[in-house]
Parts: sequence; C-alpha cells; structure tokens
Amino acid sequence: MRIATFNVNGIRAATRRGFAQWLAGSGCDIVALQEVRCPDEALPDVFGGYHLTYHAGDLPGRNGVALLTRDEPQIVRHGFGHRFDHEGRYVEVDLPGLRVASLYLPKGGVTDANDSERAKYAHKMTFMKAFRPYLASARRSAAEQGREFLVMGDYNIAHENCDLHNWRTNQRSSGFLPEEREWFTTILGPRTLVDVVRRLHPDTPGPYSWWTWRGHAFDKDVGWRIDYHLATPGLASRALAASVDRADSYDARVSDHAPVVVDYED
Repeated sequence: MRIATFNVNGIRAATRRGFAQWLAGSGCDIVALQEVRCPDEALPDVFGGYHLTYHAGDLPGRNGVALLTRDEPQIVRHGFGHRFDHEGRYVEVDLPGLRVASLYLPKGGVTDANDSERAKYAHKMTFMKAFRPYLASARRSAAEQGREFLVMGDYNIAHENCDLHNWRTNQRSSGFLPEEREWFTTILGPRTLVDVVRRLHPDTPGPYSWWTWRGHAFDKDVGWRIDYHLATPGLASRALAASVDRADSYDARVSDHAPVVVDYED
C-alpha cells in the first residue's frame, strides 16, 4: 500500500507543471493534498480514478485540503469541530481498517516583528492548542472501530535539528521556534503517533520536503522537512520504505514542496 502527502501550492499551477503526470505514475493508493487553493467548481480534471474528498474552506485562494483514495470513503469529516474549520485545513475519511487525514497547519509568524507577524504567530499557536486534543480523541475513536490512524500533511514545523539544513540560523524563525517543536514532541509517542519517515531514516539529515523557490536552495538541497506521515504504532510498524519524490531539476518541480511517499505492508 503506497501512500503520499503532497503540498501542491495551488492545484491549478501544479497541473500546469505536471501534477497529473506525477499522480498517474506514482502508484499511490492514497494521496493527501494541501494548499489546493481552488473552489470546488474550478478543480481541474486531473485525479483519474481516485475518489476525491475535498475541503476547500471559505477563504478564496487559500488553504484547501484533499484526500485521493482508491476505495470509496465510508465516512467523511470536514474539519475537527473547531472555529478553524471554515479555513479548509483538515479533512478526514474512514476506509477499511484505516482512518486517514490531510492537514495543513498554519504557517505562523514570530513575536518580535510587526503586528501581522504576531497575529500569525497567535493564530498558529491557538490552532495547535485546539488540534492536539482532537488528535488524541480521533486516534482513540479509530482504535475503538478497529482502524489505524494516519495524519499526513504540511505541519509547517521542522521538529529536530536534522529536519532543516540551516538549523543554527533559524532558531528564532517561524517553523522552528522552541514552542512549536515542543508541541510537535507532545503529539508523538511510542503508543500514540509515530513519525514514520524519521523512524525509517533515524538521525540523518532530512529527507527534506520543502525548498524556497528563491535562489539555489533546491539545487543545493538547503531545505526543510515539514511534511509528515504521523501514524499509530501498528501502521508505523508496517512501513517498509519512505522517500521524498524530489524533482530531477529546479525546472521540473511541480511545487515548492515534494511528495513524501511511504510504502506500507498491506
């Protein structure tokens, strides 16, 4: 069973850059998408034979999360029962033996800057505070139904030093703040949720999943690992291989993110 998460940075732009070709050749059974950034009625016809579950939200041109599944979902949940749900940041479906979700966590900001940055920081922190108990309840609910739980997506947090290239110079940057990293630590545990890629690639740099469009960051692999598969221990133990489907060149990129792909034993 091959599963991927991919922040497409706008599905219409990604389509022009080759998203449909990537999807057709991916061999994925499930794909989580973030930053789809498109109203329902304008979605391009690029999803092939997948069942599409989409939560666009009501912020034009922003956010939007989706799940592409070979199996038709048994239950669909848009949002997690909080005031943030209208933003289109979380969607979840129940499949046979699996509850799977796509998350786009707010990017955030810093407190030692202007009012806009401070507001973004507060927004992200409030979202994380609300989302943490939901993760626990959803995991327990899935277990009661005999399902594993997988929450994929763009968390906009590099958890450890090995999750970004220039960690020393980014310790006061949004996405690597101590309080963000501590929050991420609290949602992980050997009996709760496991960072699947890190389990398979312990103590090695990356593999990075995001590089700025600017300069030569992509060519030099100066990136961040902010896109994750977080799985319950039973599913995590079935992960056989994990990789980032990095484009061969800057010009071949579909997005500023690359798909994070994990093969799980059926």
